[in-house]
Order: sequence, then C-alpha cells, then structure tokens
Amino acid sequence: MPRTFLTAEWRHLLMLNYEVPRDLLTPHLPTGVELDLYEGRALVSLVGFRFLKTRVLGRLPIPFHRNFDELNLRFYVVRHMPDGEVRRGVCFIREFVPRAAIAFVARALYEEPYSAVPMRHELALDAMPPRVAYGVRVNRAWHTMYGQPAGAPALATDDPAIAFITEHYWGYTKRSSGRTSEYQVVHPVWQARRVEDGGFDGDAGALYGPQWAAVLGARPTSAFLADGSAVAVLAGERLQDR
Repeated sequence: MPRTFLTAEWRHLLMLNYEVPRDLLTPHLPTGVELDLYEGRALVSLVGFRFLKTRVLGRLPIPFHRNFDELNLRFYVVRHMPDGEVRRGVCFIREFVPRAAIAFVARALYEEPYSAVPMRHELALDAMPPRVAYGVRVNRAWHTMYGQPAGAPALATDDPAIAFITEHYWGYTKRSSGRTSEYQVVHPVWQARRVEDGGFDGDAGALYGPQWAAVLGARPTSAFLADGSAVAVLAGERLQDR
C-alpha cells in the first residue's frame, strides 16, 4: 500500500450538485478513466468544507496551515482495472484555498488546479434556521455557496443519490505531460443530511470560465451537508500509458 502523504479532518462538507452536458467535462477528463454517471447523467459538485488538523506525511503539522477552508468544483470518473476492480474517483475543475503554500505544493507535486485566494465560512448549525456557507474572494468580489441543513444525519449509503457523490475514494489528475496521476483517499462512510435552499451567489464565469455561468446559476439538482471525518490521502502515482 502507498505511504500516507497527508492526514487531516474534512468537516461540514456542503455539496451542491448540478447536471451538466457530458461534452462540458470531456476537456478535463484524464487519460485512463471515463465519466461516472448517475442514472445516465453527468454531475458536477460545488463543494465547500473545513480542512482541519492537517499533517504532512502523517505526522508533520505545517505552522499556520493546519486549519483552513477549501472550495472546489469536481466531477466523477471511474477506472476499470484489468483484474475487474472498479475504482470510482473524482477530478477537479478548480480548487480554492486561502493558503499559498498549500496551493503551491498541490500544483507542484500533483498538478492539481489549486489557487490561493481569501476565503470565509459561516457555520450556523444551531441557528433557526441553520445555515452553512463558504465564500471565495476573486476580482474584488465575494462568491458564495450556501444552504440550509434540514433533518437528522444518516449514513450516506442509505440514500443512493448521496452515496453516489460521497462514495468516491480515488482522485485523478490530468497532467501537462498527458499522463494521469492517481491517489487514494481513505475515510469511513459519512453521515449526511439534506440541504434546502442551496445555491451559489457569485460570478461562476470569473471562477471557472464563462461556460460554467449557466450551470452554477441554475438551481442545484440536489444538495446536502456531510458531517465529514478524519481522512488520509495516500501518496499518488502516475498511470502507465495504455
């Protein structure tokens, strides 16, 4: 098994999910994987969460870089192994964090599409009504995803729609060389609850490109809040050319 590259806690994951045309994702698809579809539909997720207690190589905390927010836009892929194993994973369109060192390491080691920008969050879970929000500041403006958690948490695997979004344990990156990097993320099944009135308030074109403005300007097809857990990100490797 590969060594552990990073350990942390991912908490309060707000996930807004949108149906998209498949050809919107094709330019971002790494070699060696194919789109993973839910009931025949291609989905992307706008995800905001708290990245806590971060340690590199499983033991080394980075001063002033242990606790921070992340906001990313991701889609879902699958890799079919020669022995019949199916690896379900995610690819990222873009990832935002507020720490320049985190973004630099992710770009340098994995060519992950990270950017460092000012960020903020709101976790009013005990308010009436409760509210969760994550925001990034780009081009002198705030762009915010938000939602209102509803109901009691349940295992993500109890709901097929939520399970599809959360039960992907591999990451794939399209590298500039044309090769693909693969890494595994280890965590237990999460508890999650439905989110009402979820949405995105901002300029999606400024964050991701003009082709994304209509997608994130629409109402999400589903939204939920996952409690999260401790996670381990294992060291990645490059896939061999087929």
